[in-house]
Amino acid sequence: MRTIALALAAAALIPAACSAPETVTEEVAQDELLAEVNDDASGPVYLSSGRNIGLSGYDAVSYQVGDGTPQQGNEEFAVSYNGVQYHFANADNAATFQADPARYVPAYGGFCAWAAARGDLAAGNPENYRVVDGRLYLNFNGLIQSRWEQDIPGFIERADENYPQFAADATEGDSLG
Repeated sequence: MRTIALALAAAALIPAACSAPETVTEEVAQDELLAEVNDDASGPVYLSSGRNIGLSGYDAVSYQVGDGTPQQGNEEFAVSYNGVQYHFANADNAATFQADPARYVPAYGGFCAWAAARGDLAAGNPENYRVVDGRLYLNFNGLIQSRWEQDIPGFIERADENYPQFAADATEGDSLG
């Protein structure tokens, strides 16, 4: 009887102990942010899944520190930059971002660098990236990134000309042409 009682008690605990870790699905309330930083930067920002979280929750600083491997951010270390929340893996990365956010946010608002060069806005994938001269560039997928890498300077030049022409509220699928 005692064995059955212990088995039932253990079974009751299994769902809580074995449940998947929480994922970032909610926006952090403004009063829970570590900081809010604003400047005169403008332009559309890619926000995946309709949430107000940049870089799909990846830590923008992690691309340029340590071994440069992108890390998933944590909403505990959220910083708002120009109204968009960015999540960081730790407090040090959040503080680094706060000191110079323009250095760490992805080029073209996190939209695909190759698409921006063509005058289009397509989702940027935080796992298809390249840091060039201290700037983070995202691409839609590996195939597109391979195309982009065939002429990085040329694509950056064209995207630098095109991106400012998009309205601040432009979204994925919008085009200049």
